[in-house]
Amino acid sequence: MPNTPRHLAPFAALSATYFAHIGFFNPYLPLWLKDLGLGIVAISLLTAVQSATRLVAPYAWGWLSDHTGERVKLLRLGATVALLVSCGLWVQGGFWWLAAVLGLMFLHTSAMMPMSEAAMAHLVSSGGAFDAKRYGRVRLWGSLGFLVTVFAAGAWFEHFGMGHFPAWTVLSLLAVVASVWWLPDLKEAVPAHEKKQPVLPILKKRSVQWFFATAFFHVLSHMGIYIFFSLYLDALGYSKTVIGLLWAVSVIVEIAWFFTQSRWLPRFSLTAWLVVCAAVAVLRMGVTASSAAIWPLLLLAQALHGLTFAAHHSVCIALLSHHFPGTLRGRGQALYAVLGYGLPGVLTGLAGGVLSARFGLVSVFWAALASSVLATLCAWQVWRLRHRPV
Repeated sequence: MPNTPRHLAPFAALSATYFAHIGFFNPYLPLWLKDLGLGIVAISLLTAVQSATRLVAPYAWGWLSDHTGERVKLLRLGATVALLVSCGLWVQGGFWWLAAVLGLMFLHTSAMMPMSEAAMAHLVSSGGAFDAKRYGRVRLWGSLGFLVTVFAAGAWFEHFGMGHFPAWTVLSLLAVVASVWWLPDLKEAVPAHEKKQPVLPILKKRSVQWFFATAFFHVLSHMGIYIFFSLYLDALGYSKTVIGLLWAVSVIVEIAWFFTQSRWLPRFSLTAWLVVCAAVAVLRMGVTASSAAIWPLLLLAQALHGLTFAAHHSVCIALLSHHFPGTLRGRGQALYAVLGYGLPGVLTGLAGGVLSARFGLVSVFWAALASSVLATLCAWQVWRLRHRPV
């Protein structure tokens, strides 16, 4: 299928609606749980459920999509089930009920982006080369969706309270369902000789191992922000509107990067960009941990999101397309979701809750600083191995 704007538009819609859902859900889920009267440990455990599902669901769905070629049908199934399950958030059933509802919902949403990214990476690649410009122009719609809801939800919850959180969840997932049904109902051809293409030989390459190591530590450092940033700012006395604004700042620079990344990425190698992004993350986490009460510095730290997330994400997708081509794409994206988001999220949710309860929320961001240093060292190893086959 040609990668014309007409064919990429449904993927832009899916990106916009999915990240519009994430844009209010992830930042405000901890605050909703707090509003329900749950303690910091219970909140950290429930927010870690999303990451826990990413340990299993993405690879299972990715394997299935690689072997059947039915990525679109699987996306429709996942989104529809997640929508139905999300209605359970209206039921006041306590901690275990919430854990079950969130777990079942995340099992069906956590693999949506890996499958979508795999299909889109194929569409925006030409002759085996990843087209950063086309990818960025599609992916920025996700950032726009996030921007709209993180800001609008912050203002809404500030004015009306957190009680409407379940309604926001259902309505945003309804938009996701509509977008996946707009995707062209295409099945990727899976030649018989490629169906059993193994992934293990790729994982034995040292460059791939170091890549997943730096992705793990890089995202681990950011999980402190994804899970605890809103609670951290709330404890410092920031209003929900300001919290939404600070999240929005990070997304604005993210959009700017995705729109212009084809101008900047060619200036360095992909592996060099990994080092740059990780090094900038060290600065971001250090400022967030030490100077969050000084809002101009916190604003600067959030503005670094353009490099620490957007640039890093595009570079990772490009490297995954290089290391996991063809029928390995779905599993490569799924491994990235598991090792880069699932495991770090679980560790941050569990350890972050313990650290916060004992040493305060700021301790999470000092731990994030240490993780970003490790990410930089691992990225350096990827850069050193850039011309070697193993």
